[in-house]
Amino acid sequence: MTGFIQTWQHLPEKLDPVIFQVGNFKLQYYGLMYIVAFFTTYLLVSYRLKTENRFRISKDHVQGLMTYMIIGLILGARLGYVIFYNLDYYLNHPLEIFLPFEFSNGVRFVGIAGMSYHGGLVCTIAGAWFYIRKYGLDFRQTADLFIPAIPAGYTFGRLGNFINGELWGRATDMPWGMYFPQAPGNRLRHPSQLYEAFFEGFVLFVILWYLRRKKFPAGMMLPCYLIGYGTIRFVIEFFRQPDQQLGFVWLFFSMGQLLCLAMVITGIALAFKWRPVATAPPSHPGSERK
Repeated sequence: MTGFIQTWQHLPEKLDPVIFQVGNFKLQYYGLMYIVAFFTTYLLVSYRLKTENRFRISKDHVQGLMTYMIIGLILGARLGYVIFYNLDYYLNHPLEIFLPFEFSNGVRFVGIAGMSYHGGLVCTIAGAWFYIRKYGLDFRQTADLFIPAIPAGYTFGRLGNFINGELWGRATDMPWGMYFPQAPGNRLRHPSQLYEAFFEGFVLFVILWYLRRKKFPAGMMLPCYLIGYGTIRFVIEFFRQPDQQLGFVWLFFSMGQLLCLAMVITGIALAFKWRPVATAPPSHPGSERK
């Protein structure tokens, strides 16, 4: 048992994030996981389209929507990181926002580091909304189709973070903690990437996949996702190390937690707005009291 625990704790040190390298080009597991995530979401949405007859959307529109959503996700995730997590730096280094070079000390290839889930979410919804409006689709019905599949793909993204040795957790004395080579100090840390992969990905997927067949008002999968993800992520953030350049933004809350609170509030507001409104039965002539 002791040998297993030691192997587990030192696992991140044994993981190589690079699949292969040719010159300066590196194919990393993190990038591959993005592809797997998109493909998984597409397969699940296509499966629903075949097995559930309630969606008035073609397979071509699903592919078009996926394209718009992927573009929105990548752009939004990058801009979200710039705005929410490191604005001061990028105001002084604007070329580094989308160029994979560092210009602080000459020109050095560093790749593009720093993506924000919340920024990606906002622009993914914006991209989907733009496509839906362009082709006259129903936003709520489309959301009901896509939302239950999204957490399954998200699971792979967090596994990519784990293999990449980034977004590690806070220091802990628990035996399931791990040593992350890039983390400061040689201390056990919560594998918060795995917590997120399991709870925000797998568990949330199981819940939404079950709820998809329940009779809810059209569009309710989106509020369910916003409330579910926001709540789970808010809790897990207590085990995740806040970004070094920000630390705790307000009291003992991180930026991620504040953004998750905004998600939950938005989800509750949407659920309230889209709830069915009871209508009074029509009155019959002569039924009024004389």
